[in-house]
Amino acid sequence: MTALLDVDQLQTFVAIADTGSFTRAADIVFKTQSAVSMQMKRLEERVGKPIFVRDGRQSRLTQEGERLLVYARRIVKLSDEALAALADAEVAGHVRLGVPDDYADRFLPEILARFSRSNPRAEVTVLCFPSVELIHCIGNGSLDLAIITHAASVVAEAEVIRQEQLYWVTSQRGTVHEEDPLPLALSNGVCEWRRNAEAALNAQNRAHRVLYASPNSTAISAAVLAGLAVSVCAESSLRPGMRVLTSADGFPPLPPIKIALLRGVHQPTKVREALADHIVASLDNLSDVVAAE
Repeated sequence: MTALLDVDQLQTFVAIADTGSFTRAADIVFKTQSAVSMQMKRLEERVGKPIFVRDGRQSRLTQEGERLLVYARRIVKLSDEALAALADAEVAGHVRLGVPDDYADRFLPEILARFSRSNPRAEVTVLCFPSVELIHCIGNGSLDLAIITHAASVVAEAEVIRQEQLYWVTSQRGTVHEEDPLPLALSNGVCEWRRNAEAALNAQNRAHRVLYASPNSTAISAAVLAGLAVSVCAESSLRPGMRVLTSADGFPPLPPIKIALLRGVHQPTKVREALADHIVASLDNLSDVVAAE
């Protein structure tokens, strides 16, 4: 039986063709670069021909890749149109979504744009707070959905939908990571990222001090990019100008973090469940993680 083409793989393929880069395409399709590479390897195996060649730092399509791209665009477009046509036309109303600003820049634009196109009668209100505050808002009924950093010790009923590596980061222009004690820029509240960072440094008996503390990821990133402090961030939160620190720099590996979806305490509504399904479909990389392991 002839193998069928995977629409998700084709969507990633189109993103690579449009950007000329596996890295930039990963941002568009909300996957890690390794997951994107794995998808393209599987796509090449499925079509039985090479579809990319390396051209310096960019990826260029082969002749077969150019031919496939024409069909890929049509298939992805038809898939989007089919889903939109079959979507429940009666999905309407108001849904309140919470998300930490660590994830908002990367995830929200595409999620909200696609959801709005599929559900034009739905209204989404977005609140940005740290995960601990979002959990509290879910508990008191002031939010319908929340995307949070998962910690079993904080909340058990959240649905884990994504896993990402946590990295030590510093500025590409500076040596602040060599200072003693180590200056840090971290969240000023209860935070899984901060807990992991401090635990790792304490295990090394490495002297450190929190020089900048803020619940706002932009403020923390500013301190890092200015070369004033070291911080930690997930793969999706890496920014241009940041340098990832490894064991070669004296920094121990950090555990991966889990991103989860938490539903509100009120009776579920169609609009809430429609947005929840959309978020899960958009952010899910767990199958890629399992395959990579």
